Amino acid sequence: MATSTVTRPARTRSGASPAGRVRAKSPYPTWFYVPAAVIYGVLFIVPTLIAFYFSLTRWSIFDSKFIGFDNYVTFFQEPGLVNSLWHTLVYAVVTSGLKVVLGLGLAMLLTSQILARGYLRSVVFFPVLVSTIGVGLTFTVLMNPERGLINQSLAVIGIQGPGWLTDPSYALLSVALVDVWKGVGLATLIYIAGIVSIPQEYFEAARVDGAGAWENFRHIVLPLARPATVTVITLSLIGGLRSFDLIWAMTRGGPGFTSDVIASVIYKQYQAGFYGLSTAGNVVLFLVVTAIVLPLSRFLNRKEVEL
Repeated sequence: MATSTVTRPARTRSGASPAGRVRAKSPYPTWFYVPAAVIYGVLFIVPTLIAFYFSLTRWSIFDSKFIGFDNYVTFFQEPGLVNSLWHTLVYAVVTSGLKVVLGLGLAMLLTSQILARGYLRSVVFFPVLVSTIGVGLTFTVLMNPERGLINQSLAVIGIQGPGWLTDPSYALLSVALVDVWKGVGLATLIYIAGIVSIPQEYFEAARVDGAGAWENFRHIVLPLARPATVTVITLSLIGGLRSFDLIWAMTRGGPGFTSDVIASVIYKQYQAGFYGLSTAGNVVLFLVVTAIVLPLSRFLNRKEVEL
């Protein structure tokens, strides 16, 4: 009796057949996406293209003159550009790193069985709701080297506080710490959502095996909360690279230019009436943020898929 052979589809190195990689057809008709595409185009694509055009002009409210890439040449000749770029990177790395560490720690605390857990969650998240300018002005008073509450409190225990916002060595990091205080609540909220979504079966199995708190954190929470970590890193890094309002409210880029970031350099050009030049600076800032965040986001998401 003849036997028939069935030819199986070839598989890739990942074990999936080529047919398995074909994307499933969307259940929605094409026209269903039109409203979202129109809103996205009007609110993002069109303003972006207009900004690119005006970055190539010398413009005012009443007229404009096309000058090509002269604005970009002038912007890259800005004496403080290199320092402001370095300050921007330092500020973004410090704020995003601290938000990840503190946000995860606070989320672990606020998902444990502690008293007044709901109230403490509200307290941690409250600074996120406060105006950035209001926070900046408040901490400017608190960090006053002579009459500020922080230095006065340190003096009680015999410590002479530094000039938080007047010493070039401390100004940028002082603003970064205030940024972390204001934004860590959002990072904590994201981590709380990630932790409570972990199935309890993992913790029950670990408890049966005799795992302690550190083993639960290392082998369950840390890997399974990775999507929350990716989200916090991405959002915090974008916010840090684009930060302006808190820095301007507290130091205006000073003392000297020691806390200048790219956004504050752009604003100073706008104040001086160089509108085309400041528009070119905004385009450069947009490209810098995209060049840093997009590859990092793709890398982190790829690692998450591999896990």
